[in-house]
Amino acid sequence: MEPQLSHQVTDSVATVSIGNPAKRNAMTAGMWRALPPLLAELARDPGVRVLVLTGEGETFCAGADISTLRGSAGPAQGLAVAAEEALAAFPKPTVAAVRGYCVGGGVQLAAACDLRLAEEGALFGVTPARLGIVYPSSSTRRLVSLVGPSTAKYLLFTAELIDTERALRTGLVDEVLPEGELDKRLAELTRTLVSRSGLTQAAAKEFANGREDREAHWTEQARTADDTAEGVAAFLERRSPRFTWTPPA
Repeated sequence: MEPQLSHQVTDSVATVSIGNPAKRNAMTAGMWRALPPLLAELARDPGVRVLVLTGEGETFCAGADISTLRGSAGPAQGLAVAAEEALAAFPKPTVAAVRGYCVGGGVQLAAACDLRLAEEGALFGVTPARLGIVYPSSSTRRLVSLVGPSTAKYLLFTAELIDTERALRTGLVDEVLPEGELDKRLAELTRTLVSRSGLTQAAAKEFANGREDREAHWTEQARTADDTAEGVAAFLERRSPRFTWTPPA
């Protein structure tokens, strides 16, 4: 099978799958290039409320296809950073569902998601020190924001793999699920995310990511939207809310 990204949308959840089974779902240059326009398409789709990124089969992503790094790592690294930034900028909640290896560029992608769920037995590593590659500054800062300077330095200096217990303890993942339970928990979580206010989520995502110039925008969105009135009414009437806010065109 040719290396590719595939996607499907079910019940307002878009699932993007990394597929390159011959190389543990390593990302080729074509796959890095394909991710930003795919994300842009899904971001525009009003039927998409949540995005899940995962790998086909029993592994998430073993990073960049090393054959693309011959000569100079610069061009391939630029593609990876562009894909990572596009994922981080996706305006709706994103969840990485990790099985097996999540290494190098795989960690870049997982770290760019809002939340990370992992199945027991997954292994995580940031491995440019094995190849003499300078890890991008933006990726390094994102890693530090998740795990702190000490753990980020450990991962980058040693290029060693860590297990799910350590990944959970250091904040690299949010939840670890027993073998066979990841899909069930992922379904529960995405149902919850879809049921919540998209207005709240979109504003919270921007604020949490450090934007400081959109307070007035989100105040106006809240003023003109029906989500607050609906949420309060649903609470008082002891029913599930039916939020209707969608991003302005």
